[in-house]
Amino acid sequence: MSSLFRRPSSTRLLLMKDIQQNRRSSIYSKPPKEKIGPVQSVFALCVFAVTLLAPAGWIMHHIPEYRQKSPPHP
Repeated sequence: MSSLFRRPSSTRLLLMKDIQQNRRSSIYSKPPKEKIGPVQSVFALCVFAVTLLAPAGWIMHHIPEYRQKSPPHP
């Protein structure tokens, strides 16, 4: 009976060890093969900013139109 209770914990322990080993194998200590230049960094930051801010800007620009629409009747 006690072996039934020990088995899940030992399986969980083995699973956790396997996950930790996989994490360690994906960490690299060498420098990158290709350096990223400042132009590429600025481009990536601009794309990221536009991706985040464009939808918010669209909504802010159209707030007056949203306010003028009447609520739908059920």
